[in-house]
Amino acid sequence: MSSEIVYNRISMLRAERGISRKDLATALGVHYQTVGYLERGEYSPSLFLALRIAEYFEVPVEVVFSLTPFARLGSGS
Repeated sequence: MSSEIVYNRISMLRAERGISRKDLATALGVHYQTVGYLERGEYSPSLFLALRIAEYFEVPVEVVFSLTPFARLGSGS
């Protein structure tokens, strides 16, 4: 595979919980711009950082990261 894209739901998880990029970055010990790069897919996290992000949101890592695009979630109740 020529491009190694890692898809993620970080911005969705942050929005659901009302967490700012700066707050997440502080909790993870990274620069807040790193969170932005991750969210836009401009930077793939290390395994350690990916696991820490999943742990922070208290979800399995597969909920946050995927090698294929996530299906759009409907606007149901």
